[in-house]
Amino acid sequence: MQTPGYKEPLYAPFERYRMMRATQPVFQHPDWGGWQVFRYVDVSRVLSEHATFSSDARRMAQSEGSQGDADPLGSSILQMDPPRHRQLRNLVSQAFTPRMVAQLEPRITAITNELLDHVTAAGEMDVVRDLAYPLPVTVIAEPVDGQRLSTVELLGFCGLLLVAGNETTTNLLGNMILCFDEHPDVVDRLRANRALVPGAIEETLRYYSPVKGMTRVTTTETILGDQRIGPDQIIIAWIGSANRDEAEFPDADRFDIEREPNRHVAFGRGIHFCLGAPLARLEAKVALNAMLDRLPGRWQVADVPLEMINSFILLGVKKLPMTWGA
Repeated sequence: MQTPGYKEPLYAPFERYRMMRATQPVFQHPDWGGWQVFRYVDVSRVLSEHATFSSDARRMAQSEGSQGDADPLGSSILQMDPPRHRQLRNLVSQAFTPRMVAQLEPRITAITNELLDHVTAAGEMDVVRDLAYPLPVTVIAEPVDGQRLSTVELLGFCGLLLVAGNETTTNLLGNMILCFDEHPDVVDRLRANRALVPGAIEETLRYYSPVKGMTRVTTTETILGDQRIGPDQIIIAWIGSANRDEAEFPDADRFDIEREPNRHVAFGRGIHFCLGAPLARLEAKVALNAMLDRLPGRWQVADVPLEMINSFILLGVKKLPMTWGA
């Protein structure tokens, strides 16, 4: 695969993922002792089997020899096991049902058009600064009714919403433009057939997954691949690698907006499947349709080095200058 110079930082993890799937799909790091999992079948199992692969931040902290309560994110549902996970998830799940999220579409459309109003005449924008970042931030900040949480749990939810309701969607939108820049014919196809928009969003989620990986800790001895793993072992399930696994996705390194089936794990699996998935998909759909309506001609990302966000688990860029109309 050719790697244009300005995209080398973006491509780098996928080259490593490919090598690890082929040579060491379940790998114990020699320095810190944790395990890394790269194949689709193994990543799916780690994400799905919460009884064996725990999300409990306190258990992870004990395994690492640190204090779990020091991190407010440890009190979010992202890092909890049942029964408390179920109780907190039920508390907010009604706000994220497809029906409730669909009611937000007019407001999301208005916000998107307000943001595009500031850039359409210029013929250029920074996708992250001007659209991908402010859109989900504004949507998630809209006032909603809530129930009482403890202070620590409230801090955990704030952190979770900032990541799941903001950064993940920001990176999805930015990564989608990067995909289109690599495959400029896709924009013309989408203009001609808007029915392809959902497929373009799903393929972006697979191809450049906004979340690179998730961490779990084993509760008991288990076998992954051909490796026997003891209890209290840290596991990193590389979602970005699973979504490029050739065993699950034929021609996995090809960006195909009509890929079927597309059983990616970008939003996780099991009880921790992303609550905000319907909202992220809706925001991406509204934003993409508005851009197709209002940004004519060829979309082109500036030929400048990409600076990746500083995150172990998220994939995205800090800035993404683009032009249109040429």
